[in-house]
Formats: sequence, C-alpha cells, structure tokens
Amino acid sequence: MSDFTSNFWSIYVASITLVSILACLLLLWFSGKAKAMTASDNTTGHVWDGDLREMNNPLPRWWAWLFVITIVFSLVYLALYPGLGTYAGKLGWTSLGQHKTEMDKGNQEVAPLYAKFTGMAPQDVAKDTQAMAIGERLFMNNCSQCHGSDARGNKGFPNLTDKDWLYGGTPEAIKESLTKGRTGVMPPMAAAVGSADDLKNLAQYVLSLSGSPHDSVRAALGRPKFVACAACHGADGKGNVAMGAPNLTDDIWLHGYGEAAILSMVNLGKTNQMPAQADKLTEAQIHVLAAYVWGLSNKGAAAK
Repeated sequence: MSDFTSNFWSIYVASITLVSILACLLLLWFSGKAKAMTASDNTTGHVWDGDLREMNNPLPRWWAWLFVITIVFSLVYLALYPGLGTYAGKLGWTSLGQHKTEMDKGNQEVAPLYAKFTGMAPQDVAKDTQAMAIGERLFMNNCSQCHGSDARGNKGFPNLTDKDWLYGGTPEAIKESLTKGRTGVMPPMAAAVGSADDLKNLAQYVLSLSGSPHDSVRAALGRPKFVACAACHGADGKGNVAMGAPNLTDDIWLHGYGEAAILSMVNLGKTNQMPAQADKLTEAQIHVLAAYVWGLSNKGAAAK
C-alpha cells in the first residue's frame, strides 16, 4: 500500500498530462513542417471510389491557431486549478470548497424562512403547517434513503413512526441524534453465553420476553444465560436508552425476528451507524427536522 501513498503517482499523473499536451503541440508543428510527395496536380496519389482524390493542402491557419490557443489554455488552466497530481493550483480551488460556498450562500438565502421557528419549542413547531412542510422536504432529502419515505424504516433501519426509540424519543434526544449521529454496537456474545445449545436456549428466552412463540423449556434453561446480556439490555430486558440498547420485551425487531435472527446477532454482533447531520444541515434546519420527526410518532400531540 505504500506505493499508493508516495509521491510517485502524483508525479506519474502530472508527467503524463504534460507529455500529452506537449505531444499535441509537436504533432501540430511536425504536421506543418512535413512535406508529402505530391503529383503535378497537388494530389497525394490516394484515390477513393474511382474519382475522389486527396489534395495536399496545408491546415487552415485559423484551425492551427485555434489548436495552439487550446494548448495554451490547458497550460494556464493547469497552473490555476488542480490537475497535475497533488498540485493544488494557484487559485487554491477545490470542489469541496465550492460546494461549501454554494451551501453557505443557499443557507443564508433561506435563513429568514427558518428564523421564526428557531425560538419556538419543538412541540409548537410540530403544530405549524409550514414548518412541517419544510420538515418533510428535509426528511425526504436527508433521511428517507434509510428510514423510507413513510419513515417506517426497514430491516436494520428504525421505524420513526412508533414509540420505540433506541436513544430516547424526546425532541432533545432526536435533535442530538441528528446533530451528532449515533453508533450502536452489539458485540459478539457467543463466548460469554456458552455452547451452541446454550445459545439456542438464550434465543428462546429472548423470544419469551416479548411474548413471542417460544419453547418454554428451553426459555427456562436460557434465563440464567441472559446475565451476559443484562449489562446492556437490563435485567428485565427493557433496554437502555443511554447506550442505545433495544428493548427486548416490546416485540419490535430491528434486525429480524425469530431464533435464527437472534442467534446471528449473538454470534456475529452488529454495528449500526446513524450519520451526523451537523455538517450538512444548519442548526435551524435540524431544529425543524427534529420537530418533524418527533411529530411522526406524536401525531395526536402535534395536532393539538
């Protein structure tokens, strides 16, 4: 991997770029200097379709100068903008910098639109029709890719319309999730539980916590093994919002239902990440979006 982090590749790319431009210039120069053998009628002797002859006329001057101007332009461009390996260019332009500039400009233009919502409590924002229309657009653009356009989620992506919240469902908790993101880690626990039979017993006990169909004999045997899980999910299995540990008693299964799904989680573990939105959205936009998401599972309260 050291070859890909050295200066060699930067020099390699810059060299190919400059040599290619120089080759175009030399090609143009040699084309103008080269003398082709011609007949008395100024043809090269090449004939197509019986009567179509190739003339030996020089390139039009306007075309040749346009070619030269193109080459000069390319050299000036490469001096001002990045294009020669790791050379940043005299202007210091970057696509990321331009994107940030355009985003900042756009955010400044819409700031007055959000101004009236920033001083309102999220519960009050959730009652404002205009704010919810804006929140819906923000959700569609930034959240629906994972949680779905109806916010009901999918396997591995939480449903935002129910009352089940891994990190808490208050407006403040939702805003923190949006701003900082979340990383949930379920470590592989098979070694701490025991044998393959112990794992199956534990899976049946976990199913029993939510009243799901289960083997009661195996569940009883698996109950003592749950101590390995209680540190995160609690002794009663109701989870821990401080850690993002799911409630195992509510029959809501984020990563799949049944013994096989539980065994997979215990054996392999799982890491889920909710990306932070603070680098994409302004504080005012997050405030409105948090109110919108809160309103999805509190429709009655938001409508009052």
